[in-house]
Amino acid sequence: MRGIRFGGRGTGQRFEVAELAEPVPGPGQLLIRAEAVGVGVGIVRMLNGGAVPPNGPGGEVVGKVAAVGPDVTGYEIGDRVGGVVFEGLYAEQVLASPMLISRVPQEVDAGDALSLVRGGLIALSVLRAARFEAGESVLVTASASGTGHLAVQLAKALGASRVVAAAGSADKAEFLRSCGADEVVAYGDESWGEPVDVVLDGVGGELVQRGVGALAPHGRLVAFSAGGGTVDAGSLLGELKSVIGFSIGLVARRQPELVDERRAELWALLAGGTVRPATTTLPFDRLAEAVELIESRRNLGRVLLRP
Repeated sequence: MRGIRFGGRGTGQRFEVAELAEPVPGPGQLLIRAEAVGVGVGIVRMLNGGAVPPNGPGGEVVGKVAAVGPDVTGYEIGDRVGGVVFEGLYAEQVLASPMLISRVPQEVDAGDALSLVRGGLIALSVLRAARFEAGESVLVTASASGTGHLAVQLAKALGASRVVAAAGSADKAEFLRSCGADEVVAYGDESWGEPVDVVLDGVGGELVQRGVGALAPHGRLVAFSAGGGTVDAGSLLGELKSVIGFSIGLVARRQPELVDERRAELWALLAGGTVRPATTTLPFDRLAEAVELIESRRNLGRVLLRP
């Protein structure tokens, strides 16, 4: 099968399109014939010095079940599914755990499905973690990312009175307003406008404390990036602000039924036209271009490859 072979540290070869051995599903595994696979921050970090898994990095995949391993129930060959795998993502056929995937409606475009199975799931889940209520105001950082642009749309769709999209540069303003943002600010702006009830932070680092400063009294910030960051506890006390950590991995392991429920909600919102994923689609042999889009932060929405 065709796929991406990744070079190890010191090899001088980051990746190449190659013929790879076809994987065989073992106990508790499904084999998925991929329709689309995601390109995100994880592969960028890996290529810039992180550990390289033996079969390459993981991420989001959408496709059809091609084979079912021993002891797997509930899935049959031909079922359309989507979710996350931990490695071996960049190939025509991908091994997956049934615990990390769910069914995808046959009629949904592969790019839209790929955007929603993880990015949409996170966006909806962080709004729920923030205890967001209709009528409240929301600020989203990394707002032009695969997850962020959906968080902007979902906040508006669920009744936010005002949605502020924060991005690295002002040249993303038109895109973000098309997603439903009422205001667009850049990270370096002196002010992010009037305080908000909820901040969804997908960047981390120094922006976590900046986000706390943007909260109104009783405001809640949900930190869901891998970028870390520190918060001055004293900045929370006077106005009863909260900072909430979020991991979709923990939700998937402990509340898999909640993942299925929220993905079903996303399919309904997509069918109704409330959610409109933005995607950049490239073939496998243009992975370098896809990675550069993420590295330079020029992507608008989800970047994906089609085998």
